[in-house]
Amino acid sequence: MGVDKDPILKRCRSLDIDPSHLGIYKESKRAPQRSHKKMSEYGLQLREKQRAKFIYGVREKQFRNTFEKAAKKKGITGENLLIMLERRLDNVVFRMGLAMTRREARQLVVHGHYTVNGKKADRPSMLVNPGDVIAVKEKSLKSPKFKEIMEMTVGIPGWLSVDREKLTGKVLDNPTREQIDVPVEEHLIVELYSK
Repeated sequence: MGVDKDPILKRCRSLDIDPSHLGIYKESKRAPQRSHKKMSEYGLQLREKQRAKFIYGVREKQFRNTFEKAAKKKGITGENLLIMLERRLDNVVFRMGLAMTRREARQLVVHGHYTVNGKKADRPSMLVNPGDVIAVKEKSLKSPKFKEIMEMTVGIPGWLSVDREKLTGKVLDNPTREQIDVPVEEHLIVELYSK
């Protein structure tokens, strides 16, 4: 499995993303570089795909597979894609405030710190469904990392509910496009893949 080791702030600058979408509240000291060259249509589409991949921490093959599954579902392909990315276990853990960043959420999931409906879950790409209960394992609750996480205050999206005391959360519903606040124009990704 490939690991993305790019410096986050540098990548955010190149893709023109606010680092807060990744759970990082640091500002880059450098000014964003402004290119005087007009970006081609393909360039815009590619940048949009790279943004989505970078925000959700997904590699190319996984992203393409998710896109193909989204295309087979009923409804708008671009919205289906974002909803499927949003329902990934690592993203849901981040959205619930059970991890500080998406990268940290992915690592904690892989290390087996969470359960889904009482069963150990260590696949970040696992899709959660309405009614699923995600909790931090009993053993892990004692660790300083989770004590720190317990004291954080985070905004929870409407499709999730969280008990900060017990560090558990429930998926109430699938997210809608309006509830997904990532700066991605999904129709450009659809155009790119339909070429």
